[in-house]
Amino acid sequence: MDPATARAVEDYDRLLRDEKELVEEMEDRLFERMRQAKLTFGGRLLCPFVRPNFVSPEVYDEVRGVCHGILAAIDKAAERLGPEELWDRVDLTPPERELMAIEPGYRRASPTARLDAFLTPSAYQFVELNAESPAGIAYAEALSDLFLDLPLMHKFQQRWTVERFHARERLLETLLACYHEAGGQEEHPTIAIVDYEDVPTRTEHHLFRDFFAEQGHPAFVCDPRDLTFERGALRYEGRLIDIVYKRLLVNEFLERVDKLQPLLEAARKRAVTMVNPFRCKPLHKKAIFAVLTDDELQGLFTAEERSAIARHVPWTRRVSEERTSRAGVDVDLPAFVREHRDALVMKPNDEYGGKGVFIGSEMSPADWDAALAEALRSSYVVQDKVELRRESFPELGPEGLRTRDLVVDLDPFIFAGEVGGILTRLSGTSLANVTSGGGQVPAFVVAPR
Repeated sequence: MDPATARAVEDYDRLLRDEKELVEEMEDRLFERMRQAKLTFGGRLLCPFVRPNFVSPEVYDEVRGVCHGILAAIDKAAERLGPEELWDRVDLTPPERELMAIEPGYRRASPTARLDAFLTPSAYQFVELNAESPAGIAYAEALSDLFLDLPLMHKFQQRWTVERFHARERLLETLLACYHEAGGQEEHPTIAIVDYEDVPTRTEHHLFRDFFAEQGHPAFVCDPRDLTFERGALRYEGRLIDIVYKRLLVNEFLERVDKLQPLLEAARKRAVTMVNPFRCKPLHKKAIFAVLTDDELQGLFTAEERSAIARHVPWTRRVSEERTSRAGVDVDLPAFVREHRDALVMKPNDEYGGKGVFIGSEMSPADWDAALAEALRSSYVVQDKVELRRESFPELGPEGLRTRDLVVDLDPFIFAGEVGGILTRLSGTSLANVTSGGGQVPAFVVAPR
């Protein structure tokens, strides 16, 4: 933790100790405020923690610069390798390749994204790119609203400037920019937030619907199975749709594609602007980091991009029966994985929420061997295990405040290639995501007055 951030944390925690009335007010009302603000995930409250994640301007500028280098390298690799080689390298499936032929009408393959990183003792390590439909934007903004309204935060701001992000606005700007680039003419296009009805992030969809409507754009939340394609337009309950904010993941789309033909037909005929497009899929595969860390491809990148990769992207490979390079040394990949269990993690090439992740240091040799056999049969990546840094965060429970040492996940939101906010997740386990039981807190850029 840099010195400026450490001082902000110290001042905030001192308020938690000394300002008894303000803390009691927070304890009495915080959870009820969250319920009123729809800050729930799968029915449980999103944030039991009572201190935001503070980021100094210097650290935020550094994060933005590193993200710019990593994203530029990904774009360059995609361009220089060409579609077929990139698709082979990230193990794109035949049905996914068919979707790649659908022209979205705008240039960017992933207009909205999120780079997911863990804080480490020395810096931070980006472990994957969510290039499909990153969750957490509306949750983060609603949490910021809630915390900034707390009397305790008002007291904190007497000594610290607090700068919030505006990720909702950046998302809306991105949706509209894609719509107009694709030829859309409506001044206030209608936005459909599309995902299956039973997903745990449904409350976030409703937060977006309300925000879009407040900004003058008709919006609604709908299940893709309820869409129709009539008279050349995509519709929901008869209402014409201009923009699909696609929260539905491509693999989930393909699982039920026979029931989602109206959405597919509208995308093929460019009767609607869909964000993100199907073309985001190669960038979303976790194997994209195997492309970034491949020794043979480093010549594609600038010195700045190579520096960002070397310091902030862990060594990654697709799990396969092959020889590869590791720090310039030729190794047999399965043998290397088997022999270095404590230093490695294996995870599905295309999953989320910690599903199917194998952490070698938490497994027996026999279980790790079984996991390797499963990974060789499937589409998996192996990655250097990141050394996690734990931070103490105050948590509000049934018996009042307590302090827990937690893993911190720092995940910048990306809009049109630039950082526009940060998602922060906390967890007591190595899987720092909300799906696997973690929690979320707002992030603020803070500086002393």
